[in-house]
Amino acid sequence: MTARSSFLSQCGGVFEHSPWVAERAYDSGAVYDPLRAGAVHAALCAIFRQASRDERRDVLLAHPDLAGKLAVAGELTEDSKAEQAGAGLDRLSAGEHAEFTSLNTDYMSRFGFPFIIAVKGLNKDDILAAFRERISNSEEEEFQTACAQVEKIARLRLDAILPE
Repeated sequence: MTARSSFLSQCGGVFEHSPWVAERAYDSGAVYDPLRAGAVHAALCAIFRQASRDERRDVLLAHPDLAGKLAVAGELTEDSKAEQAGAGLDRLSAGEHAEFTSLNTDYMSRFGFPFIIAVKGLNKDDILAAFRERISNSEEEEFQTACAQVEKIARLRLDAILPE
């Protein structure tokens, strides 16, 4: 296995269903051994920030709805499944699930991408509060907030697989 393929195998999924971020970071020479979470995160985020708005929107669109259809169908990535379960989103009451479904629909209709939040350390009430608050953001404010949350999720995922 080449160093590139090893890196992509290890870090290619850090940005949800968007291995191009890791590919470009590696190919740019910004990734080097020994791999450290902070340095890899900086390299990946630099690529993400340099990407076109459409490419960044595609990364946002690659994220699942919280407690949404994919979760119910068991079709989340392993990372997303663990993250949502850690926040209790796999144990919602019928009323809570209905509120998440309604908020997901309203949010997607308003912004054109799913609500994204780094759920580690949060519970369902924290997430619902953030959801209710952020749905009133402007489109640009929410796009920037969602991108920042994607970067935070990437850091949490890297912390779980790489040393600092």
